Amino acid sequence: MELEPIFITAIIFGFSYSVIFLMIRRSERFKLLEKGVDASIFLSPNKPQGFSALKIGLLFIGAALGLLLGGVLNSMELLPENPAYFSMIFLFGGIALVIGHFLEKKERDESVK
Repeated sequence: MELEPIFITAIIFGFSYSVIFLMIRRSERFKLLEKGVDASIFLSPNKPQGFSALKIGLLFIGAALGLLLGGVLNSMELLPENPAYFSMIFLFGGIALVIGHFLEKKERDESVK
């Protein structure tokens, strides 16, 4: 497959970028702590906790529904195999993330009142 070198390069770049970013962030935090800054500034008080698990769960549910519908579309020969699976996984995964966003927004609005 001719896309493999592109994917391998993207994975290596993404991993390297993440490691470098985390090392820089960590060193900045240590420098602030050495200067006597309170560690509570690293916490986000406005963001309710627990929504990352909800979004990941909804994403997996959406991907599973996408796989199921992609299989149905492929078996009914409405779409070829690759477009059926990829389009449905991304469609339902995206819908699940949008639902998670609106649930989080609703919870934030209720906590502000």
